[in-house]
Amino acid sequence: MSLSVQIMDEMKTAMRAKDTVALEALRAIKSEILLAQTASGSKEEITEDDEVKLLQRLVKTRKESARIFTEQNRLDLAEPELAQIAVIEKFLPAQLGEAEVETVIAKIIADTGASGIASMGKVMGLAAAQLGGTAEGKTISTIVKKLLT
Repeated sequence: MSLSVQIMDEMKTAMRAKDTVALEALRAIKSEILLAQTASGSKEEITEDDEVKLLQRLVKTRKESARIFTEQNRLDLAEPELAQIAVIEKFLPAQLGEAEVETVIAKIIADTGASGIASMGKVMGLAAAQLGGTAEGKTISTIVKKLLT
């Protein structure tokens, strides 16, 4: 079942349950999917990787918003953002833990023979391709730096 169909089903459920927070998050996802499809200029569907990146971007912006609201002591605004993150994350693939990511990156470094920070770009590219949407770029970057220094 495609992400768009899943979102529509969840939207119907949220409307019936009068869950405004979930409905707002689902509408944001639907909007981003439509924007991505029209931005590509083609009639073809966006790929699953693009959908994962789109969802990760939505989570990232909401985390940033929640952090800012919390710093400004606006918990009334931070709580809906955090609730929306939970709704959006249901559609993301399971995220790997730091230990699992470190294992994968260590294997990539061993396979490529990379050493020193100069080969960080090469390792990052391979790691991002292999880990796909299962780890955040920031986490990958931190672990690569740690292992190469």
